[in-house]
Amino acid sequence: MTPLHRRRFACKAASVLAAASLLAAGLGVSTVARAEGQLRIAEQFGIVYLLLNVAQDQKLIEKHGKAAGVDIKVEFLKLSGGSAVNDALLSGSIDVAGAGVGPLFTLWDRTKGRQNVKGVASLGNFPYYLVSNNPAVKSIADFTDKDRIAVPAVGVSVQSRVLQFASAKLWGDKEFAKLDKISVAVPHPDAAAAIIKGGTEITGHFGNPPFQEQELAGNPNARIVLKSYDVLGGPASATVLYATEKFRAENPKTYKAFLGALDEAAKFIAAHPEKAADTYLKVTGAKTDRALLLQIIRNPEVQFKIQPENTLALGQFMHRVGAIKNAPAGLKDYFFDDAATAGGN
Repeated sequence: MTPLHRRRFACKAASVLAAASLLAAGLGVSTVARAEGQLRIAEQFGIVYLLLNVAQDQKLIEKHGKAAGVDIKVEFLKLSGGSAVNDALLSGSIDVAGAGVGPLFTLWDRTKGRQNVKGVASLGNFPYYLVSNNPAVKSIADFTDKDRIAVPAVGVSVQSRVLQFASAKLWGDKEFAKLDKISVAVPHPDAAAAIIKGGTEITGHFGNPPFQEQELAGNPNARIVLKSYDVLGGPASATVLYATEKFRAENPKTYKAFLGALDEAAKFIAAHPEKAADTYLKVTGAKTDRALLLQIIRNPEVQFKIQPENTLALGQFMHRVGAIKNAPAGLKDYFFDDAATAGGN
C-alpha cells in the first residue's frame, strides 16, 4: 500500500468509525464515561499543527499532567476535513478536535445549549493561500466551471468559509456560495501533488503551510490568487482546538495540563525554530524540504501562540449569510473562558 493509499485509508477508516459512533449515539447506545487522565486529539495535515507535534514528541501533556498529580494517556488521530473531525467529536471518538475556526463555529452553533462545544486554544496565526496553476486565473473571479478548487471540506472547512467570505465581498452575500459548486474535498497532500504535477481537473487549492509553499516552489505556473489575511483583515487564527463543555468540566486536570503543554510548545518553537522543524519531520514523517519549513516557521506573518486572534469576523459573516443560526458577539461566546487564552479576540 502506497503512502497516499495509506493516508486515504486512514482518513476513510476514521470517518467510518465516527459515523458508526454517531449511529450508536442516535440509537441510544450508552458509552462509558472517560476517566480523568485520558486525552484523544484529532489533528490534520500541515505545519499548522506544529504545537501538537512538539507536545507529542516531548510528551509535554504527560509532563504537565504528572506535575498536577495525574497520569495522562494521550492519543493522536489523523483525520482530514472539518466534517470528519466534527463527526468524531460529536460521536465521542475524540476529546479534542483540531480543525479550522469555520468548523468550530459550525459545531458551536449546532451544540449551543446541548453539548456546548467551544474553542480551547488557537494553534497560531497562519496565512492561508488559494493557489492556482491555471494561467488564466488571476483572481477568484477568473475561475470557471472547468476549474476545480480543492479544500479539506466543501462548505465546512475554514478554507471553504474564507473563500465564501471573499465571494460575498466580490459578488454580494447572496452569492457567497458561488464557488462551492466547483470546490472538491481533497486532503492537502493530495491536492498539493495535483497542483504541482498539473494536468488534472484540480486547478486551485486553498491549502495551508507547508503545502501551499511547496506548490509555489514546485510549479512555475502556480500563483497566489487569494490570501486569507486579506479577506479576514489581518493576521488570524485559522486553525484551532475545541472540545465539549462536558469534557472540560469532568477533566479539569487533564484540560489544564493540555493548555500548559501547548503554551510550552509555542515557546519552544519561538526559541528553537530549527529543532521545531526537525520535530515536524520526525513526528509526521513528511518529506518536506527542511529549508522550506524553516522559512515558514520564521515567516513574520506566522505566529505560534495559543491565544486566538481575529476570529470573530468569520463567525459574524457565517451568521449573516445563514450558515449558523446563533450570532457570536465576542470570543467568550465560542471559546472557553480560560486565563491561558485570555486577551484573544
